[in-house]
Amino acid sequence: MAGRSIARKSYDGVVLAAPATVPYQRFSKETAHWWIARALRQSLQAAGLSPRDVDGFSVASFSLFPDTAVGLTQHLGLTPRWLDHIPMGGASGVAALRRAARAVQAGDADVVACVSGDTNQVDSFRRMLSSFSRFAQDASYPYGAGGPNACFALLTDHYMTTYGATREDFGRICVAQRDNALKNPHAVMKTPLTLEQYLGARMISDPIALFDCVMPVGGAEAFLVMREEDARAAGLPHAHIRSTIERHNAFPDDPIQMRGGWAMDVDELYAMADARPDDIDLLQTYDDYPVISMMQIEDLGFCAKGEGPAFVRAHDLTIGGDFPHNTSGGQLSAGQAGAAGGFIGLVEAIRQVTGTAGPTQVANAGTALVSGFGVINFDRGVCSNAAIISGAAA
Repeated sequence: MAGRSIARKSYDGVVLAAPATVPYQRFSKETAHWWIARALRQSLQAAGLSPRDVDGFSVASFSLFPDTAVGLTQHLGLTPRWLDHIPMGGASGVAALRRAARAVQAGDADVVACVSGDTNQVDSFRRMLSSFSRFAQDASYPYGAGGPNACFALLTDHYMTTYGATREDFGRICVAQRDNALKNPHAVMKTPLTLEQYLGARMISDPIALFDCVMPVGGAEAFLVMREEDARAAGLPHAHIRSTIERHNAFPDDPIQMRGGWAMDVDELYAMADARPDDIDLLQTYDDYPVISMMQIEDLGFCAKGEGPAFVRAHDLTIGGDFPHNTSGGQLSAGQAGAAGGFIGLVEAIRQVTGTAGPTQVANAGTALVSGFGVINFDRGVCSNAAIISGAAA
């Protein structure tokens, strides 16, 4: 079909509430089940609910194997009438939001708990990579590339060559996020980072150096999707869903990934929200590497393709700056808790627009844009999505 035959329905009447974060740990002896259970409990306690009040359950995790969301229902004592397991990594948060919101809107569930968590045992990352995807096994591993660093080094180098970006440009993103993380009690990175330290860090996979890479951790994130009337009756701070987009395997003919699915659907994202980039008070991008955040800044309409380097030079990306970005510190400084890396920006955004972010709170944060990016096969991330959410007063 050349176009959509009917207009997409709004998300009116459905809200996001009770964001929860289980403080991250560099290494953990616990299972993913342990982390997910604690995030769920924290979110439900914040909402004044019990497990029996949850009739929808959405899970994202890399290290839950051999269980899925189905097995977790018995582990956690849940009896949901709607269930989802989302294998989209860094795109899992917005995907969970989209699916759960439609379930509540259709009456298939009243309260959906969206939870993501992973453990980080000594060999968790190695085990995840060994079975991450058939593309990776066939196209990357035979050449000695056992993880995403080499893939994103090629992408970063191509971006630098094409658009004249420098390591200093990427460093500005990393340094600003570290500044934000110092205000976040959950962040793993607690030491200030200067641009000089960023530039002097040891090389990992040229041109990617130490501070371009995320730190794997154990952790979990959660939030609830419910009817607005129920959130109001319970006195819960809540966020409205203005718009969302989702796209998979976008621009497959591009020889190397320089744009994501956001570029295909960004006009719909803003049109559905009746908003423009200038209306966004803060941006939460998926940040496994700074070049990916720069790509999202461009594809989400804040500047034209290739103008990302000039944009980060011209703006202050810290909490108190003119373009607050990844206000929790993002994965680059708060840590990457596996699939929960796809939730960290959304959970932070819910806190921001409801005025409950505490030490990372952006002044007058009424509207936030959150973008997800996930599942790097061997030469590109396949999943991309985004959501615009607003607080009650926006």
